[in-house]
Amino acid sequence: MGVLGLYINRPIVSIIFLTGFIMLSTGCGSGDGSPVDLNSVNSESLGRKLFFDENLSSDANQSCASCHNPIAGFADSNSTQIAPVSAGSVITRFGNRNAPTSAYASFSPSFGLTATAQTSEASSKYEGGQFFDGRSEHLIEQAKAPFLNPVEMNNIDQADVVAKVQNSEYADDFLTVFGATAFDNVNVAYNNIATAIAAFETTAEMNPFSSKFDAFQNDPVNSPLTASELRGFNLFKNPNTAKCANCHVVENPTGGKALFTNFKYFNVGTPRNINNPDNSQDLGLGAVVAEAAEEGKFKVPTLRNIEKTAPYMHNGVYETLEDVVRHYDIQVANEFVTPEVNNNIAPELNAGTFTGLGLSPQDYIDLIAFMNTLTDGYF
Repeated sequence: MGVLGLYINRPIVSIIFLTGFIMLSTGCGSGDGSPVDLNSVNSESLGRKLFFDENLSSDANQSCASCHNPIAGFADSNSTQIAPVSAGSVITRFGNRNAPTSAYASFSPSFGLTATAQTSEASSKYEGGQFFDGRSEHLIEQAKAPFLNPVEMNNIDQADVVAKVQNSEYADDFLTVFGATAFDNVNVAYNNIATAIAAFETTAEMNPFSSKFDAFQNDPVNSPLTASELRGFNLFKNPNTAKCANCHVVENPTGGKALFTNFKYFNVGTPRNINNPDNSQDLGLGAVVAEAAEEGKFKVPTLRNIEKTAPYMHNGVYETLEDVVRHYDIQVANEFVTPEVNNNIAPELNAGTFTGLGLSPQDYIDLIAFMNTLTDGYF
């Protein structure tokens, strides 16, 4: 366990909803997880330019990649436990959460009530969506939000963002992808900006599935895993010891390769981070759906590239993976920490029963060794 009505009025781009998942297809792009062809003009290559363009912020100093940096597994490379929240374009402004990775976010289903039983845990009513709290139904809606957020890119309005794209060096690419009148309607143009970014987020650059674990899955007979990594994997999967895979499921709920999330929401007893600039109580999903039974719950994140995405939890309260394992092993179960929201705690944490998980020092080493095999770039 651990702590992302659409109508595109352009013939080139179509949005297809299939069993609740967004798939983006374009007349000339891939949208299927293949690499971005930087020499062609399509929604994916356009989306990449938008994603890395700092000029699309109020002070021309912040892009999507500023908080979702490839070198940090598409999380914030500057965040730490003592500085857990990214500064906005206005550098004196901060949000209240640690930036999650944008890698593999395109696989999350649209936000809604749980459709299928994906785990033995029965206390999660909602699944899917974007952000830690699911407040954006799907990836395109998520891509729109940071541009106008005063603690992020801080643009005045949609027209402000569209004007910056229209005056960019890739404006002709935008016209090629979305048509000669692509800038005529601000609402449509803004939606298409987000659509292109979402298209880039479906590509292999952001979702390469190239970790040591993937090499193991591709050829388990000639496994590259060490003895420690394999022990860690077996611990990870055990529903009665480490319990990690009860929520960070190994079997992909949607089919395909493992994403290490069931896309559901839980309160795992995360304590406050006193270093958070906004140290007010964060109700998570409960504030989005206005339901007391959902307060303190956050979406189970993917563990892919977890080695690179410290600090951990929605508020960055833990600096290392050892800290995270310890949280689940003894801290909440034995009441060594006070949860930020001390109700709706997931029953699998045994909170208040003083039982914990009973992991050994070697178990810590093995679990962390396995999680480090989820880092992309092994092949």
